[in-house]
Amino acid sequence: MNLLSAILPATFALASCNSAPAGDNPPPPAAADSTSAQGQSGAPFTIEAMGTYDEPWAMAFVPGTEVLVLTGKKGELFARDGQGNAITITGAPQVDYGGQGGLGDIAFLQSEAASTLTPRTIYLTWAEAGEADTRGAALGRGQMVCTSATSCEIRGLETIWRQRPKVTGRGHYSHRIAFADDEQYLWLASGERQKMEPAQDLSNTLGTVLRLMPDGSAAPGNPFADRGSPSDQIWSYGHRNTLGLAFDPQGRLWNLEHGPAGGDELNLIERGQNYGWPVVSNGKHYDGRPIPDHSTRPEFEKPAISWNPVIAPGDMIFYTGDMFPEWKGQVLIAAMKPAALVRVAIDGESAREVARYPMDRRIRSIEQGPDGAIWLIEDAKNTSSPRLLRLTPTR
Repeated sequence: MNLLSAILPATFALASCNSAPAGDNPPPPAAADSTSAQGQSGAPFTIEAMGTYDEPWAMAFVPGTEVLVLTGKKGELFARDGQGNAITITGAPQVDYGGQGGLGDIAFLQSEAASTLTPRTIYLTWAEAGEADTRGAALGRGQMVCTSATSCEIRGLETIWRQRPKVTGRGHYSHRIAFADDEQYLWLASGERQKMEPAQDLSNTLGTVLRLMPDGSAAPGNPFADRGSPSDQIWSYGHRNTLGLAFDPQGRLWNLEHGPAGGDELNLIERGQNYGWPVVSNGKHYDGRPIPDHSTRPEFEKPAISWNPVIAPGDMIFYTGDMFPEWKGQVLIAAMKPAALVRVAIDGESAREVARYPMDRRIRSIEQGPDGAIWLIEDAKNTSSPRLLRLTPTR
């Protein structure tokens, strides 16, 4: 598809532990340089390397096109068209880069899908500096204007939400974005910033999943609206570090979060529920101190599935394409430790892992392409040249 027919002269409205855990920030392992799936015996896909990017964190296709836009943690946006041609994008927000912080997630509105020249709405998240060595997640929206087939710029970027309060440290921002099919509300993950206890305190937005209006304001009818701002933004709480946030084909919201030493978990997110962190976890503290399991405290929502040892999740999707028909409706997880693509089946309100495909390097993010192919980006902890990978069925 020619980029000009996909995105040009239109405007796109715009918007990725107390001590660093092995799952969140492991030392970089020795990694093979293979770009194929031959290292994974019996894997049902072939891997094609589609280029390298500087510290990529998240990605999204411009709906209705083959244009893929990626965020880079240092505060850069990258893009490629369907033929692999690079597109320069300037005007990204200033970010507080360091640790787990930087430019974060990106989201488009599927209701604006078109192959013609149509304005788009895009949202970005990032780590934002505050006073006295503090920082927090932020959500923004603006416009991306393309002046040629290879050059675009962001104009009018507006910060529409800020994590409250800003705190010290550079971890657990979460800042994943999700829209349901009707796009009436914007859902946003807000990490507990490695502070733990605030995840049980409804007077702040740390350790929560939020339900917002598309303009970043609190959605009406949220469960704690009577407590005023910012409690009126909260949909669920007791979360640690959400790195996957997605709706299933039934319209239910799920999150995927890092546990501490063990206890990574996939949760069905329901209105007003408390998911227990840091009171309960199926893992333990990094210094070896135990944490009561979810089974000991039935007042907290328990995960649909948890992992111990960890998978160190980076992102997830519900697969809906035709290229891998047997995977439809399942969760595909980008895993960092051990590096893998993890496939999970949903059984009502519970889940089970059905397959795990080892990868050469840690996988940071995952996306489904317009044709049903699976796209992955590698995490920069492995290598100075993280790759963009495209997975298609083995012929």
